[in-house]
Amino acid sequence: MVGLSFPDIDIKSLFDTSTRLGRIVELLIYTLIAFVVTTIVLLIYNRFVKRKLKEKNNLTIHFTQNIIRTAIILIAAIWVLVSSSATTDIGKVLFQGTAIAGAVFGLAAQPVLGDFFSGIAIALNKPFEIGDWIELENGTAGVVADITSRHVVLKGLGTVDIVVPNSKINALIIKDTSFKKLKSTKMSFYVAYGTDIEKASEVIRNVVIASELTVPAGKDDDYGPVFFESFADSSLVLSMIIYYKQSTSGLAAKSDINTRVNDAFAEAGIEIPFNYVNVVMKDKG
Repeated sequence: MVGLSFPDIDIKSLFDTSTRLGRIVELLIYTLIAFVVTTIVLLIYNRFVKRKLKEKNNLTIHFTQNIIRTAIILIAAIWVLVSSSATTDIGKVLFQGTAIAGAVFGLAAQPVLGDFFSGIAIALNKPFEIGDWIELENGTAGVVADITSRHVVLKGLGTVDIVVPNSKINALIIKDTSFKKLKSTKMSFYVAYGTDIEKASEVIRNVVIASELTVPAGKDDDYGPVFFESFADSSLVLSMIIYYKQSTSGLAAKSDINTRVNDAFAEAGIEIPFNYVNVVMKDKG
């Protein structure tokens, strides 16, 4: 048999920070420690703190939670860089070119810092809350799902998520259609000239009250009035503000009301006008 011999491995040399291999091993150990500790801290935070605070569904709480999570990860990364001798040379190179590095970092950090401070402004001023349906002046709309140090997450129709930078959303005009714990939308109904306005208004109001998807606007179970809004070219325009829960789809509420109003108008003999064209044929002879 041929004897196999293995070179002696000095385990201590692996941890000798005076060698390149030792510095790399040290960096890996510090990184592993930071990863394990950060994971444990985040698990504890998510289980005992974040879950309880999340139940309050508050904009400021959501923003603070994301800042805390980012801070924990950032602290762990800084600890690795400061503690490991493997990063000393990198630090020397960076500090030797402080002016250049500072200029580069400043330019690169401008959008990040802009979004961060805009996020703080949004969290403090609270122009909307988590769960509100908002519409931006550029046409973007959705339910506010979350806010981080960089952006606001909106839930659009279906499974669409819309991510808007804090600095952008802070600079735009925001239309919040939510009222406390409710959402609202304006609905218009068209009836023919000569229609009894009071009768049509009563039909619309009864339909809104009967819908399972609408709720009262106030504590006294008042669903609000029906307004005679305007005279159109071929119709009278009636309108009403309907209110519904945050969990209810706005499109579902509108569809339900429109279907019920259409059936109720037909039953009550109220005409819904529509445009039509008369074609007059002239005899050339």
